[in-house]
Amino acid sequence: MKRRLLLLLSMLWLTGESLTFAQSSSLQIPKKIEAGTAFSVPTSGSGKATLYIIGPTQVLRRDFQLGETVSFESGDLHNAGHYMVVLTGPSTETTQMDVVPKPDPYTMSFLAKPSRIPVNLSQGISGVAYVFDTFQNLILKPTPVAFKMSDAAGGTESRTEPTHDGVAWVKMNSAPKAGPAQFNATAGSITEKRVVQQVPADPCNLRMTARPAGQDIELQTDPVRDCTGNPVPDGTIVSFTENYQGKISTVDVPLKRGVAKTDLPAHAGASISVATGVVLGNEIRWGGGR
Repeated sequence: MKRRLLLLLSMLWLTGESLTFAQSSSLQIPKKIEAGTAFSVPTSGSGKATLYIIGPTQVLRRDFQLGETVSFESGDLHNAGHYMVVLTGPSTETTQMDVVPKPDPYTMSFLAKPSRIPVNLSQGISGVAYVFDTFQNLILKPTPVAFKMSDAAGGTESRTEPTHDGVAWVKMNSAPKAGPAQFNATAGSITEKRVVQQVPADPCNLRMTARPAGQDIELQTDPVRDCTGNPVPDGTIVSFTENYQGKISTVDVPLKRGVAKTDLPAHAGASISVATGVVLGNEIRWGGGR
């Protein structure tokens, strides 16, 4: 019978249907406790009885004699949520209670995106922190989370945001200089760290020079950097294009030690341009001035 009662109560709990039992005025159980807190339930009368505490993820059962005090030790009821309390015996009584998270942060889940980002990008880095108590309950009470970004050049950006329903989030700027940046989130005494690699942005002020090399033209770029002076990584493709009498020749060359160079046929009057990605550099008219 008790198994059938427990199954019925669990089904009613999950489906949200209301119970037909009258609410108890004599079942003396706390209406709200912190997760993991020890508590006791005094009872009166005589005879055998069973007390059930039924929640969405946890069910406790105690068999006892009426007139005794039913005790629950620290940690017995640790999952936060809304619970139904049912006393079965000579009569059936019901009430409800809430288990709330402990207020002090114990662990935190911290997500930082992206892991790689171009330098000098406004609001480009996102940080999201989820704050939990010692029993892994999401702390719903507003909790301040301090976010701090420290870049390789010694610059810092800090901001403190309160959690909303257990979650705090922030957006940070990437630094002007390339290199690894440490992104920290701190709640109470808990700090989580992530590393965001900040890489050079698109090349800026791309420029090449040309000089004769026998029957060819030797072309070479100046050291390729982004707009804040960070060297663009080796391997970045640079395209040299020669336009002579409507005929177009293009050579793609990867950067090596910060520069790209190649040879193209020397045609008087040819127009030669350089580009990388969507960035255009200067143009040279061979034998006809620059």
